[in-house]
Amino acid sequence: MPDSVKKIDSDKQSAVAEILSSGNFQTARTLIRALQPAEVADLLESLPSSKRKLLWNYIELKDEGEILLEVGDEVRDSLIEEMNTAELVAITENLDVDDLADFVQSLPDKVTNEVLQGMDKQHRQRVETVLSYPEDSAGGLMDLDTITVRADVTLDVVLRYLRKKGDIPRHTDRIIITDRFGHYEGVLPIRRLLTKDPGTTVAEVMRTDVDVINVTESDSDVARLFEDHDLISAPVVDDQNKYLGRITIDDVVDVIREDAEQTVMSMAGLSQEDDFFSPVVRSMRRRSIWLGFNLATAFLASWVAGLFAQTLDQIVTLAILMTIVPSMGGIAGSQTLTLVIRGQALGQIGTGNTRWILTKEAIVGLLNGLVWSTVVALIAYLWFGDGKVGLIIGLALIVNMSAAGIAGVTIPVILKKFSIDPALAGGVVLTTVTDVIGLVAFLGLATIFLL
Repeated sequence: MPDSVKKIDSDKQSAVAEILSSGNFQTARTLIRALQPAEVADLLESLPSSKRKLLWNYIELKDEGEILLEVGDEVRDSLIEEMNTAELVAITENLDVDDLADFVQSLPDKVTNEVLQGMDKQHRQRVETVLSYPEDSAGGLMDLDTITVRADVTLDVVLRYLRKKGDIPRHTDRIIITDRFGHYEGVLPIRRLLTKDPGTTVAEVMRTDVDVINVTESDSDVARLFEDHDLISAPVVDDQNKYLGRITIDDVVDVIREDAEQTVMSMAGLSQEDDFFSPVVRSMRRRSIWLGFNLATAFLASWVAGLFAQTLDQIVTLAILMTIVPSMGGIAGSQTLTLVIRGQALGQIGTGNTRWILTKEAIVGLLNGLVWSTVVALIAYLWFGDGKVGLIIGLALIVNMSAAGIAGVTIPVILKKFSIDPALAGGVVLTTVTDVIGLVAFLGLATIFLL
């Protein structure tokens, strides 16, 4: 998006926020109509709950569905609590099937059943088809609103069919070709439909080399396929090659954005759906779990340091320098950990190259350890005038930074094998490992050489 467009959108949102702060909600309603659903969602998430609910009353019913899909789960739940079933059913009439399935999944079970019963039979069956697949699969992403034709008709027949239909689904860059039993055969790109001789048959100009997506594939694999092949849409088939629907780029962008947000927030033990304006007690309770786990690991590191209390009592210099080794190891390990988690998310790391990556990162850690151990040892010698202390901290740095490189690779690989999110638990485990190894190396060497 050009910077000028970003500035205009930002100015609109700022204007609405200022008017809301002054209490003039009627004027804000006029400005809201000029915003896109995603922009209104951003605005709702930036307001305290009291003003958020007041603003929601001024949003038109036809826009509520798309806006609810854009806000986080916690904000959506708080808004849905204020709505009755009739209003929820009315919202669903303006949503595409794939978006509608996402929306219905966010509702309480009792409300979900009522909303589904309020739909007409055909609409309900389409939604239930999407709901029958996991939310994070190709089936959960696919849109059933699509156009199919047979291969034995001419392009002129297809054009007349489209004119009679009067409208085509959004993001339609190709028409799907199926046989009379509904099995996928290929695609007819819109550009070929418009530029080839109308008397040509579909079979003569259709493409059969287009990638298809199995309905059971994960949404991350789907996103990677779209990224690698620059797709706008892709057909979805089952194991019998029966055409089921299509996935479009707008849904894939949502998957990529949500995965990126989840990775960043998980590193702090949070969810991207957490409401910034949620009640104090609720926010405190969520963060306390993570802080408690971190406190336990901190006590473990302190216990290790306590094993060398006699050494620390006799040589005060060690206490001053003690934090350097764990800190440097933690940073080195975090760099490796971040790269490995990103590689896992992109599908670049597997059993075939894990050993190579492990060796490489161990060597990188060793070389960095050699470089920075020299620097730290020299500073320690100039500071305290004690060559032994400089040598000890230098050797400890080499040990800990090498171990940090190895831990940065092995921790996310092991966590993933146990179906634990590396982005969520990797940081805490890595910090514990580098703290413990760093303290043991530094204080252990000090005990050997100085006492």
